[in-house]
Amino acid sequence: MARNTLAQIDVDALAHNVSWVRSRTGNSRLMAVVKADAYGHRLDLCLPALSDVDLLGVATIEEARYLRQLGHRGAIVLMEGVIHEADLAVAAELGLELTIHHAEQLRLLERAGRAPAARLWLKLDSGMNRLGLPLSEAAAAHARLLQLEGVEQVNLVSHFASADAEDRRLMDLQVQRFDQAVTGLQAEHCLANSAAMLRDSSLHRDWVRVGILLYGISPLPGQTGAELGLKPVMTLSSELMAINDVKQGEVIGYGGRFKAPQDMRIGVVAIGYGDGYPRSATDGTPVRVAGTQCPLVGCVSMDMITVDLSACPEARIGDPVTVWGEGLPVEEVAAHADTIPWDLVCRITRRVRYRRHALQ
Repeated sequence: MARNTLAQIDVDALAHNVSWVRSRTGNSRLMAVVKADAYGHRLDLCLPALSDVDLLGVATIEEARYLRQLGHRGAIVLMEGVIHEADLAVAAELGLELTIHHAEQLRLLERAGRAPAARLWLKLDSGMNRLGLPLSEAAAAHARLLQLEGVEQVNLVSHFASADAEDRRLMDLQVQRFDQAVTGLQAEHCLANSAAMLRDSSLHRDWVRVGILLYGISPLPGQTGAELGLKPVMTLSSELMAINDVKQGEVIGYGGRFKAPQDMRIGVVAIGYGDGYPRSATDGTPVRVAGTQCPLVGCVSMDMITVDLSACPEARIGDPVTVWGEGLPVEEVAAHADTIPWDLVCRITRRVRYRRHALQ
């Protein structure tokens, strides 16, 4: 094989992370968010480790259809709902629970006369100002949904704008607004995303809605999943495809961003932005060459990166290189690339090979 760039998916680590979340959320039920192809980890590889969750959350009908094609018979919620009448029939065929976040979606269901599933999710805007009905309409919308044929339960959900922030004032304000608006309504609540689940156990309520934590990644700045006791599910790796001796004063890569301060041994790694590695990665971004941490030097190109092998003088062509995952937190790489770990794991391209590890 000419190019050995690989995303290894450790489903035992995923199962561990599910148990970790369960152990910290008491009697709250677990919605596992698997949108964007399980945050770039691939639904088909991850699904066997998710049998213990109560509900899978997806963003699109296509994602829900794929889960059914994979054989998943459990509950699935379409987290953005539907906006076209024709999609209601598809949702009913697939047995999907719907989120209603806009008045037009409510009217769509009322025109249809029934809902595609017995349980619906009413999303309320408590201060993020993205999706959700106004809090002032909560009681009326909840009552109208319960009047639909076949509807047995309408849960209430909202989303925090800054659950990951140390400053809790906005999150606390959103909770206060939500609780005031839904007082007296007989409904289960779903407020806590991954960050809120960690911040405040009082927000676990009836349901927790967990995404990034399941994949072994921390949603909190300055902290890694490993430090929380989670295990990374994805390890993205490649190998050294060349080793060059570069003289002091010579430049490396496009634009000559890095100039060798002394004679250096430079490794060329078979991964680049064409594979999903961030072009914004700065000099010093860590990789692990045969288990030894080495810094990136020079600009990321489409097919390769260059790294300083000073700490790994015995490195040879073909040696394995971990760019994030086991032994190298993706959170650390994201910080060097001025982005978030969600972005990195979701951007892996089709030419990277995936392989499931364990959980036979």
